[in-house]
Amino acid sequence: MDIALWIKAAVMGVVEGLTEFLPISSTGHLILTASLLDFTGDKIKVFEIAIQTGAMLAVIWEYRVKLGRTVAGLGHDAVAQRFAFNVLIAFLPAVVFGLAFNAAIKEHLFHPLPVAMAFIVGALVILWVEKRHHRRYGELDLAGKRHARVETVDDMNALDALKVGLVQCLALIPGTSRSGATIIGAMVFGFSRKAATEFSFYLGIPTLMGAGAYSVYKYRSLLSVADLPLFAIGTVFAFFSALLCIRWLIRYVSTHDFVPFAWYRIVFGAVVILTAWGGWVEWRA
Repeated sequence: MDIALWIKAAVMGVVEGLTEFLPISSTGHLILTASLLDFTGDKIKVFEIAIQTGAMLAVIWEYRVKLGRTVAGLGHDAVAQRFAFNVLIAFLPAVVFGLAFNAAIKEHLFHPLPVAMAFIVGALVILWVEKRHHRRYGELDLAGKRHARVETVDDMNALDALKVGLVQCLALIPGTSRSGATIIGAMVFGFSRKAATEFSFYLGIPTLMGAGAYSVYKYRSLLSVADLPLFAIGTVFAFFSALLCIRWLIRYVSTHDFVPFAWYRIVFGAVVILTAWGGWVEWRA
């Protein structure tokens, strides 16, 4: 029993849960955290993907009523059918592009410096989109509310879902942020922040649970029964930290924008680049 290894797994789980749904890149944070903890290797790369399941289980738990109602209404409820169809449409591009390019991306981009650059580029995109969003939807109506074209996830159509699914593919580049790509992309397409954030949650369920299952299956030769406690600890800590993050984020987006996250990304990316350039931290993939 290696307690130090279990503590590292718990830390990674917390990092995954706290960053998965924020537009700051959970993958980027996991790569950098693993480097600092000297928690690296092929098996750990599988671990990083597998523990995303814990964060997705937090979404299922938090939205169990909506998801249960959707499943129950698939046979007769048009709203439930449209919602499920939209999630499926948005999920498919990630499957196609992931299978086509994931191996090459892992070989060339899963390293701290490319991640840091993606942090900064992503931040600039967020700042631009938020400025655009404020200009377009910033005026209040007589009731004191802002109105986007898609106010709730039930207002979406199939084309909306496809466009969000395509921008989610940008998250294959580590440091971009899956939630950031889907939320900010959806806002460009006319979603409210709340609708964009909630659809990002829902879309993450098949996307990340599928990626986790595929990764474990593909690299099963690297794993053994002895690895189960390590993976379980990471998954459990990811679940509880993600649950806290989801509840906080939904309250946050009702009255705030994502500009602070953009500045955080710039500072974080700059710190990684400067420490690597100065030789103060030996970042490793």
